Amino acid sequence: METGDRVRANTSEEINRQLDHETDARVFAYAQKSADEITRRIKELDREWDMERLLETNASAIAFTGLLLGVTRNKKWLIVPGIVLPFLFQHAVQGWCPPVPVFRRLGVRTREEIDREKYALKVLRGDFNQAGTLPRADTALAAVKA
Repeated sequence: METGDRVRANTSEEINRQLDHETDARVFAYAQKSADEITRRIKELDREWDMERLLETNASAIAFTGLLLGVTRNKKWLIVPGIVLPFLFQHAVQGWCPPVPVFRRLGVRTREEIDREKYALKVLRGDFNQAGTLPRADTALAAVKA
């Protein structure tokens, strides 16, 4: 899938393929399910944390903890935000930082990847269908890859 997604661009092709395969498998599985089940899955996808949200939360929690410990316990703890915050800046500029490969291997997806699954499910549910017939899963996936 061609994309301007910097996280995908900085992730190994093997991991990207695995995440795409898992998404495709879920879409194919939901092609056999009811519209209500598809709707439930879409709501789950709306709540799924993407890479940006996870990195921002993780970095701010670690930096805040280091700052708090540096102020209340020992100034040496101030090195923690001094390390974490440049990583967050690096991610903002390059789309990569040391935690990204770890999170990607754990299955954390980008917003674009989550949205791809969500919109394929909406195609399956018939949200964009004028004729009223339900498309097949491969048709739904092709619609969101374009």
